[in-house]
Amino acid sequence: MHQSRKNRSYNEKITTDLKDMIKKGRKLIEAKDAKAKELVATILTAIDKAAQKGVIKKNTRDRKKSRLQSKFNKAFKKA
Repeated sequence: MHQSRKNRSYNEKITTDLKDMIKKGRKLIEAKDAKAKELVATILTAIDKAAQKGVIKKNTRDRKKSRLQSKFNKAFKKA
């Protein structure tokens, strides 16, 4: 029981950090901020790490990455 509590708190920390990062990334993308490109890259790696550690599933990883990247591409599309 002690081990599962420890793992749960660890996983919760990663998921909340991930959610916060994604929210910040979306705000920067909507504002068309120049820092968005750097933040999106770090978010994508964080999503990959979370999936690698088993905190989120592979399909969840792919969905989150795809949605974030498509929003970024739409906002910074070269006309």
